[in-house]
Amino acid sequence: MYDVGYREIINIDISEVVITHMKERNSVQRPKMAYITMDLMQMDFEDSCFQVVLDKGTLDAIMTDESEKTVENVNRMFSEIGRVLQVGGRFVCISLAQEHILKKVVNYFSAEGWMVRVHKMAENEENMRERQFVMPVFVFVCTKFKQIPGSTMILEICIDEQDRPSRLESTSKLIAAVMERQHYALLRNKLKMRSHDSVSLNLCEKDTSKTRYTLHVVDCPSVKPSRTNIFAIFIVPQGRETKWLFASEEGRKQLAESAAFQRLIIVTLHRDQQYESLQAIQDELSQKVMELAPPDLPANVQVPFLSEGGDIGIRTVRHKGTSDTSGEYVIEDVKGEEGEFFRQLIFLSNSSLVQSEAKLMPSKVQSVPKKKRKDKKKTSTSDSVQIPSSQGLVIDKSYLCCEHHRAMVAGMAFLEHPTSLTEIPMSVLVVGLGGGSLPLFIHDYFQHAYLEIVDIDPFMLEVATQWFGFSQDDRMKVHICDGLDYIQRLTENDGIHYHVIMFDVDSKDLSVGMSCPPAPFVEKSFLQKVRCVLAPQGVFILNLVCRDAILKEKVVGVIKEVFPLVYLRDIEGEVNEIFFCTLSADPTIHRSGFQKQAQSLENKLRRPGIKWDSTYSLSKLLQEVKLA
Repeated sequence: MYDVGYREIINIDISEVVITHMKERNSVQRPKMAYITMDLMQMDFEDSCFQVVLDKGTLDAIMTDESEKTVENVNRMFSEIGRVLQVGGRFVCISLAQEHILKKVVNYFSAEGWMVRVHKMAENEENMRERQFVMPVFVFVCTKFKQIPGSTMILEICIDEQDRPSRLESTSKLIAAVMERQHYALLRNKLKMRSHDSVSLNLCEKDTSKTRYTLHVVDCPSVKPSRTNIFAIFIVPQGRETKWLFASEEGRKQLAESAAFQRLIIVTLHRDQQYESLQAIQDELSQKVMELAPPDLPANVQVPFLSEGGDIGIRTVRHKGTSDTSGEYVIEDVKGEEGEFFRQLIFLSNSSLVQSEAKLMPSKVQSVPKKKRKDKKKTSTSDSVQIPSSQGLVIDKSYLCCEHHRAMVAGMAFLEHPTSLTEIPMSVLVVGLGGGSLPLFIHDYFQHAYLEIVDIDPFMLEVATQWFGFSQDDRMKVHICDGLDYIQRLTENDGIHYHVIMFDVDSKDLSVGMSCPPAPFVEKSFLQKVRCVLAPQGVFILNLVCRDAILKEKVVGVIKEVFPLVYLRDIEGEVNEIFFCTLSADPTIHRSGFQKQAQSLENKLRRPGIKWDSTYSLSKLLQEVKLA
């Protein structure tokens, strides 16, 4: 500072040895530089005599803990700084901003009515590679204002040298913003050491703090290194982030291995954000993703940006709402990997999961057969198209988007003489409405089926009716009530039995490892009630989504205690498992013939003049069924 023109500088230190040494060292080159032995907690200077007080590391050295004595010393230090500074003067403190120090500085000076700004020092990548300690350095700039009762706190942060400071509304948000940068520095160090399985982080808009991108960093040690396969970026098209390949850790690992890069960053795009093109996203992300590159990435290597289908997809939000039971939800139309469009219902409390989905098609081509679906893991090369007007689209009720719904319908082949139930009355109870695609399919294809659907959330009936083509009639009724209470009442009414009972109800409790169904639905006492209202030759079909292996083992044990015969069908690429439970105790009864029954049932359902999805085969879906 002296060498670039600042001459009126007074340096203090409590150590006389240090002061003597510095005087000798600078006496010739910097004759006007002043050095004084002084305790900063009790300075001899007059009030309001300095424009700037500069501290580089002293606060970090003093505030080693939060003991009473330490805090008292820091308060004395800050009080003295405030005393000797002029109004409008600045306390500039260079620090590593450990959490207890960060909170102390921000809370103390904001309470005093000072303006507090935090700058993150620019990092030299070469120096960062060489040093072992990678925590970023921050500069607190605290400007002394006169205290005015009721005045608004001024709190700012400046992360990048080229950007203007951002103003924050509370001390907690300023502290959180600094800590986020520290966590990011630790994450980068972890990535440089390659000491991780997978890492995820959000990139937010500066002005709104809304998440714009989510980045998943996946390393593949099994990939043989070469100059061209070290690093790549994969952009997930809008609306496809809920697919297993992108939404689950296991799926992302599979994607990274198939892409054959040592490190792949998988980027998901968020709703309520606008994205122009792949090129615009690449321009926006290029600098940030390079901060996450492997340390051995050669200079001047072109890092490829990849995508599924070569575009960024289309997501059109059709409706937003809030349910008293399920919280905020959104209904959106998205473009699939083959250029078709789908309507999705998503609860924002669990935005990585599609609650309900239906295929959309122009009404004038409703009878045109669906093109055969490709394997889920393959990517599409279809061109980007604009979504048609919502007035020209209808729900394709013949198409079950959810693989577990397909399996649940196929499970009706476990009924005794299932084909006869296409010609005589059949009673079906479905717990869990969602968008209504499962009961709609059963209603339309089983012409003599009488369905009762139970859902606790009245908003879901409104959503299903307005957005997913659902309607009630004399063969399909919805009861808005708790499924637990409804089945309890059924047990009190002798003589009511159902040929088919289906549970497809999600849990609102995200703290447990089972998201479908809620835990009370698979307790032994309740399943015994389900058994009581199941017809002797009927089938109980349960969609189970459980990531907790111990809990799942317990649930399966209870199901097998209640029902004599239980079959299981895993859903490929998903956590869902479908259980088919009957009251028969002899597995040979079904094992020898349920696939034949499934084929016969399908033949009955495929009536002339009624559209049938050619990719849907009941018998093939039951090929992988096994005893639970």
